[in-house]
Amino acid sequence: MSFNEAHSLFLQRHLDRRSGERKGRLERGHAHGEKLFLQNIWYPMRGNFDHLHPEYEILDLRGRAYYGDFAFMPGYLKSLIEIKGFNSHIRDMDQKKFCEDTNRELFLQGLGFRIFSFAYDDVANRPELCISLLQMILSQYQAGNPPVNQALLIEREVIRLALGLCRSLRPIDVEKHFEVNHRTAVKWLKGLVDKGWLRPINRYPESKVLQYELVRDKIKYFL
Repeated sequence: MSFNEAHSLFLQRHLDRRSGERKGRLERGHAHGEKLFLQNIWYPMRGNFDHLHPEYEILDLRGRAYYGDFAFMPGYLKSLIEIKGFNSHIRDMDQKKFCEDTNRELFLQGLGFRIFSFAYDDVANRPELCISLLQMILSQYQAGNPPVNQALLIEREVIRLALGLCRSLRPIDVEKHFEVNHRTAVKWLKGLVDKGWLRPINRYPESKVLQYELVRDKIKYFL
């Protein structure tokens, strides 16, 4: 099924289920940026709109209706997806609105929602980056298909560990994170070097490798 056909069915299905302001909000709020997100990112990545809810209504900290661009709720995962344009979310934002937005996001996270924000420019011009980042996040909550083996899960977790550090990765970092011995940590790191994910850092020729860095060009293919 083409994207336009799938999108029309998706939108109509949700319109048929709504009435009043919730229906009006969907008719008004689901605009160019939201459709572009579905066309460039969601549909190529997922191939369907299962568990996705457009213009999802939640009561905010003050008890007022707030509509997220999308909610994705498969099973126990609750997430809100926002597409943010520079003009509407940054340039036109005053100090009070900035505080309200920040407090609302913290409140929603307190309710158990994960907040995924995407810049409109990235949605329009760098969808591959958005897909890679979203896949990396969602993979933590959803089992892969087909199932992955333990070695692959370990490799992915080592890469996530490296991504979360603001410096090079050391064997001791892997040892502490996984509670394994030095020999096992080095074996895993060398395996990722052989696959091209990590690059050893040698301070001097023929010196012992004590640190590793990510091969950044490959991160967009992560997961």
